[in-house]
Amino acid sequence: MKLVVIGGTGHIGTYLVPRLVTAGHEVIVVTRGKQKPYHDHPTWQSVKRVEIDRQAAEKDGTFGQSIRDLKPDVVMDLICFRQESASHLVEALRGQIQQFINVGTIWVHGYSIEVPTTEDQIREPFGEYGINKYKTELYLLEQARRYGFPATILHPGHIVGAGWPPVGPTACFDMDTFARLARGDEVSLPNLGMETLHHVHADDVAQAFVKAMTHWSNAVGESFYVVSPAALTLRGYAEAVAKWFGKKANLQFLPLEQWKKTVPEQHAGVALAHIEHSSSLLDYRQRYTSLEAIFESISWLIEHGQLR
Repeated sequence: MKLVVIGGTGHIGTYLVPRLVTAGHEVIVVTRGKQKPYHDHPTWQSVKRVEIDRQAAEKDGTFGQSIRDLKPDVVMDLICFRQESASHLVEALRGQIQQFINVGTIWVHGYSIEVPTTEDQIREPFGEYGINKYKTELYLLEQARRYGFPATILHPGHIVGAGWPPVGPTACFDMDTFARLARGDEVSLPNLGMETLHHVHADDVAQAFVKAMTHWSNAVGESFYVVSPAALTLRGYAEAVAKWFGKKANLQFLPLEQWKKTVPEQHAGVALAHIEHSSSLLDYRQRYTSLEAIFESISWLIEHGQLR
């Protein structure tokens, strides 16, 4: 089939595009610029790239038509953050494609009431990102179930893998946390360190896209979580990373408001959002556990001099 992948050179696309080409599909990647995927792969040589500034094209009303003009069988949208963006594509592609697969987020759930959280539990998102993704999910599911638009939504956890930093044990992207754990230095965690993070390797997200397309008759009109087998507590995460470096974790636990002062200001808001969500969701059959994916990412950071 002819597949259009919007935003195909990022985290997910780095693994997804080679999977699709290897499976024999014709792949067109739509990007804003000339960004390269995180890892080179020979299959990229057969991929056609089309440069479109999505924000500008949506503003002037041409983005959907530009995607339609590529005459795809399947469209995979990896960078849809608002319902309006999804609507723009739906109206242009209605009756023209076999399937539309959209990336959501596990944050559509907001606070977890029962864990692990299953796909049928009531969603009560908070925060701009989670709310916008939830609105997009509601819109696409309505379009699929009421009007026959072939939409599927995949909700990944905290995406991780070689090439970019993972959300760390302090619930943010402060890479110094890993360096301190590697040295055996003290690391502060909030409360008792029992809040959770639920990671997923980007290749497992890519696998989910392929499965959703392969089993399209079951996937259309549905949304699915894409996470590792189990969430990590902040405390367990820190202890596992320290052990991986051959050290014993030296942890202290502080009340949340006091702990926030120990995190660099630019990371505090991110950390609080992750702590508030404290995600733990039902898994699917994946290749990587959370820690396996995280350790691969940390190894890459060390090899490329980004973690000292």
